[in-house]
Amino acid sequence: MHSIIERAKPKAKSQSAHFSIAPAGAARAYLAPLPVAALRLPLATCTRLQRLGIRTVADLMALPRASLTRRFGAEVLLRLDQALGAIPEPITPLPPPAPFAFRMTLPEPVGLLKDVEAGLDRLLVRLCARLEDSEKGARRLVFTARRVDQASVQTELRLARPMRDALRIAQLFARGLEGLDAGYGIDQIRLEAVELEALPLRQLSAHSTTQPDDLADVITKLGNRIGLDNITRFLPADSHLPEKSFLVVAAAYSAPGGPWPNPALRPMIIFAPELIAGQGPQPPGCFRWRQLWFRIAHTIGPERIAPEWWFDHPEWRSGVRDYWQVLTHEGRRLWLFFTPQSPGWFVAGEFA
Repeated sequence: MHSIIERAKPKAKSQSAHFSIAPAGAARAYLAPLPVAALRLPLATCTRLQRLGIRTVADLMALPRASLTRRFGAEVLLRLDQALGAIPEPITPLPPPAPFAFRMTLPEPVGLLKDVEAGLDRLLVRLCARLEDSEKGARRLVFTARRVDQASVQTELRLARPMRDALRIAQLFARGLEGLDAGYGIDQIRLEAVELEALPLRQLSAHSTTQPDDLADVITKLGNRIGLDNITRFLPADSHLPEKSFLVVAAAYSAPGGPWPNPALRPMIIFAPELIAGQGPQPPGCFRWRQLWFRIAHTIGPERIAPEWWFDHPEWRSGVRDYWQVLTHEGRRLWLFFTPQSPGWFVAGEFA
């Protein structure tokens, strides 16, 4: 019989525990250096054994079995035999959690939208009550309608944040129900929350408000049309490099960020640097960019930005950059930079 046993080897703090499979007949050798607590004995029993100088499993196996039973009871030998594989140990698996789902069988088939919505409202009240008792919120719900011809039609609702407000969820479900094909009638409906997140209860006071999150509702409505992952927001990042100072994340799976750490003015659009003709550290009086000629009317700068020495950014290997805000006679506000170490001018962004 093979046993999976943790070898008693000295490990550094950063080193993870080493697990190996003991070959047949080697279980005693693998168990011997382990402390008696590895046998899952009660703390009081382990303390009594250690006071008698019995600190490892090897010390325990060297004692007569009859005397161990008289002094410490049958549990010590039971745990030892279970560890050696001499006695089987039954395992009771945990039952799967009950699904957050409710269904309703209708006395007569229905086909009108208002009747289906009325049934959904009842299911939502029951589902949200259970979600509140479990301190959870739904992120994805599936509504299934069974028709009299035994075919089923489904509509899915993905939420931008965990919710358990039956009224608001019903309003968000409205568009999905409009395209539901009732056929010759629907005789059973079912609602299930297939994705859940923790949503703890909050203590409300006389001064607290529970205003609905309108932004989350807008993200939910748009996300169910074009996909929640396609609606993004910008979050500040800890970097002074313009291209690294923000993150683009899905709005439905992130919270709005705090204040941006860099108060300097940045363009609305930042793109990969595009080379233009220019000489010297001062911005050129006129230049050609994207097949158009521009004449500079006003400049602000320079703002010198150095690369982060603790990271290797391939696009910043040329060294420091001197950034300029440029207003052109043609009305475009551009962001230019100059690289002193390898002289050259680039356009890197455009202001609104």
